[in-house]
Amino acid sequence: MAEKYLVIGGLGLVGRAVVTALERDGVDVVALSRRTPQTPGQARWLSVDLTDRAACADAFRSQACQGVTNIVYCALYERDDLIGGWRHEEQIRTNARMLENVLNHLQPARHLTLLQGTKAYGAHLRPMSLPGKEWQPRPAGANFYWNQEDLVRERAAAGGWAFSILRPQIVCGVAQGSPMNTVAAIGVLAAVQQAQGLPFTFPGGGDFVTEATDADLLAEAVLWAGRNPIAAGETYNVTNGDVIHWPSLWPELGSSLGVDVGDPQPLRLAEEMPKHEAIWNEVVRTHNLRA
Repeated sequence: MAEKYLVIGGLGLVGRAVVTALERDGVDVVALSRRTPQTPGQARWLSVDLTDRAACADAFRSQACQGVTNIVYCALYERDDLIGGWRHEEQIRTNARMLENVLNHLQPARHLTLLQGTKAYGAHLRPMSLPGKEWQPRPAGANFYWNQEDLVRERAAAGGWAFSILRPQIVCGVAQGSPMNTVAAIGVLAAVQQAQGLPFTFPGGGDFVTEATDADLLAEAVLWAGRNPIAAGETYNVTNGDVIHWPSLWPELGSSLGVDVGDPQPLRLAEEMPKHEAIWNEVVRTHNLRA
């Protein structure tokens, strides 16, 4: 059976990179998102709200989804209060229901890839143990990952298909309209500060080390997991392998962006950036950007 991929959440950071990698390989790919893409490429796109059970039934039973061998599940529901939302009953229930609305109407012939992250190590509940290892037991506490994973394990066992779980960290890439994007946040901060004649200043956030995952690298891992039997039933951390220490990285970011770097200036971007909406709108007009 020839490969046919369904990428759910195709306009997010991960989904867009996976779609691009599949198109590059010449694979038959159907991508699903709530929004319609401005540059659809070679993939066939479906616009579906995963919380709408009837809409999911229509979409996943349609001709476009017939013969799907692999599903890549990248969809995510977040609350406005992002960090607080990670422990919220409604956020957990909604994310579980979204995946259930897929698997109730469509299952892959071969493989499903499920995305998780550092919340699998309880990072949203308490300081996580380092290093985070895939074989560690589930930390106690609220986490929609477990609802989704348990559902996938149950359906895979009953349906005779395989699955893999990938855990990236701070995914960086290109995805217009995706708010979960550190690259965009840093770029906007630099542009707004430069427009005010201010140096590019590190806003703080703790003197700790972390890691990141390039979206294109993650896409390659997704394709590998879906094509190699050794990955069946396995969970993998996927990061670039280098360490981020933000105060040390900041001058390098400034150099890459071509802006002057100033002394650190602690501030909360969620509170400060909305004050500069007029400045950003002018940047958009000046450089003919997509709003």
